[in-house]
Amino acid sequence: MSPSHRQPSDPSPSLALYDATARDAAARVIARYSTSFGLGTRLLGRAMRAHIEAIYAMVRVADEVVDTYRGDDAEAQLERFVAEVHAAMDGGFSTDLVAHAFGLTAREVGITREQTEPFFASMRMDLTRTVHTRDSLAAYIFGSAEVVGEMCLAVFVNTGHGPRPLDPDVRAGARRLGAAYQKVNFLRDLASDTSNLGRSYFPGVTATTLTDATLAELVADCRADIRAAEATLPALPRRARVAVGTTVDIYARLLRQIEATPARELERRRVRVADPIKAALAARNACGLRGRTA
Repeated sequence: MSPSHRQPSDPSPSLALYDATARDAAARVIARYSTSFGLGTRLLGRAMRAHIEAIYAMVRVADEVVDTYRGDDAEAQLERFVAEVHAAMDGGFSTDLVAHAFGLTAREVGITREQTEPFFASMRMDLTRTVHTRDSLAAYIFGSAEVVGEMCLAVFVNTGHGPRPLDPDVRAGARRLGAAYQKVNFLRDLASDTSNLGRSYFPGVTATTLTDATLAELVADCRADIRAAEATLPALPRRARVAVGTTVDIYARLLRQIEATPARELERRRVRVADPIKAALAARNACGLRGRTA
């Protein structure tokens, strides 16, 4: 069998070093960009951790194109990356290390274009749309966050087993958790999204128009998503449950801090959870001592 058409059960020995190098590159991305998800992934077993790192790296690269680079050729850059990711998923090799690592993960746990195409559709929206309606926001969150939660769920339940259908109820919980994280990020980044990117994700809401009453409504919506997602955590394998519980606790803490911040202050500053608190939450979860969240 040609190494360009490998199956998960038939790895090419000649590409083992390249595969490992691609996974190392993905791990480096999450280490540099995210303390919250980095902490969570370190609570996973090695195989699951590598898969989550690959998902995060793929998502982060696309996000960097549309949020950070934003050059005149950003659309072309994004489309080249989309092509690399899908080629790696289909054929088993990419000269792009992040795409290659994601392709390995996708084939091993059953991530398909059913998840990646909505994700990239949302990334394309960030290149052209700056103000959202209720419908466009729902579509954006589905692609940018809900299907990413579904990708992570595929890792948690299919690592070591191969692609299998996902339980519909647990998949719904994973999607709601992805949506919650995205909406909390919107609130946290409200000032920079408005001033630096010129974007307004919540319809009619910018850093300068947000009121305390609207903030309370948005916080309540995020909290409802988190609580619904938490109800499905017992369906996850133990180490995945601990890892996800850690990220849930970090985001619930962030949400409470946002809730306690007057709307006028969110116009000027970005709320964050201090790294020592994140570490304490991770330690609490590792010891099986989870308490109140959102």
